[in-house]
Amino acid sequence: MAFAGSARRLHSRMPEMRVKAVIAAVAVLLVAACTDQGGEAVRPTAAPRLTTPAPAPRNQLTVVAAGDLLVHPPLTEQAAADARQAGRSGHDFTRVLAAVRPWVSAADLAICHMETPLAEPEGPFTGWPTFSVPPALADAAAWAGFDTCSTASNHSLDTGMEGITRTLDNLDRVGLRHTGTARSAAEAARPNIIDVAGVKVAQLSYALSFNDIPLPAGQPWAANLITRDAILAAAHRARAAGAEIVILSLHWGTEYQNAPNDDQLDLARQLLASPDIDLIIGHHVHVVQPFEKIGRKWVAYGMGNLTTRFDDGSPENTQDAVVPQFTFTRTASGAWEVTDVTVLPTWMEYRPAARVVDLATAARDPALPAAQREHYVQIEKRINGYVGMRGALEAGLRQLS
Repeated sequence: MAFAGSARRLHSRMPEMRVKAVIAAVAVLLVAACTDQGGEAVRPTAAPRLTTPAPAPRNQLTVVAAGDLLVHPPLTEQAAADARQAGRSGHDFTRVLAAVRPWVSAADLAICHMETPLAEPEGPFTGWPTFSVPPALADAAAWAGFDTCSTASNHSLDTGMEGITRTLDNLDRVGLRHTGTARSAAEAARPNIIDVAGVKVAQLSYALSFNDIPLPAGQPWAANLITRDAILAAAHRARAAGAEIVILSLHWGTEYQNAPNDDQLDLARQLLASPDIDLIIGHHVHVVQPFEKIGRKWVAYGMGNLTTRFDDGSPENTQDAVVPQFTFTRTASGAWEVTDVTVLPTWMEYRPAARVVDLATAARDPALPAAQREHYVQIEKRINGYVGMRGALEAGLRQLS
């Protein structure tokens, strides 16, 4: 009986044994096939390795720029009220900037201008003539989609080196690049070059004055003062460091004057004649100034205040601003050139709450009262008139209105 049981087990395993024998035979044949006539094994050819092709280099990118991030005490109070309404302490500027977030964040690169030094989170917060504003402004700028900020302004030195350090520390904290002021000589000498979809873009920042506040003793690199030769040298260093596009932020002009002054006109021509500078964007004057195409390059003399809240109701149209988009295209020579300029007009509404208004959208919003829409249309017309004062429309600038 034991033998019979063993036979049954053997019989049940016969199909398995036959399969293994066939596999062994096939293996012998394969080994023989891989052996040359001399009896040496032939190394099998490896299958080609699949590689992912490198993405094609970008031939076009968009750059959005904006005017001054200027904060007076009433705007600080608005940000505090917005934070309280959201159940938080401190300050929140995101609701102030919310209307431009879609336009700013859609750009390949977005550039802001930090007009005033940032304070400690608990203050003190001050306005003109010596500004020190809540650091939550940096958080809101990053939230809105900005990537890099110019920091050279006539208020750069309002709170000394401490203010410069706090400002740049906070920009670092939220991931915003910066240029125009520096915490050390090494930082001042290092070009601000951003990788934008594989394209290296440099930003420079210079101011016309520091309101008669002297640079800190032994620290002449703390903030950049406008001189033609210094700017040209910095632009050349940026090119040597690999920058394919160089954008220059200038804090210049005559405050509250829509027409650029002679110094702006002369300096723009001298700087744009350099092969090392591709675009100039302007700040400081607190109103909108014209755009102009000089040769094949563009200058925006003044973009107004992206944020503001003057106590006096802004009689000089300081609530007007523009947020332009510049489209850069790689030319046949490999250089980059602005091939399209599209301008979004904005307005800083004061009441019932301080908010930046996207005029191109709000003026056509059927949910708004007709009188309010017409009010926005009239502001658009005023802003567009200033933008076109020096032939920008004829040169191809487009208005979102």
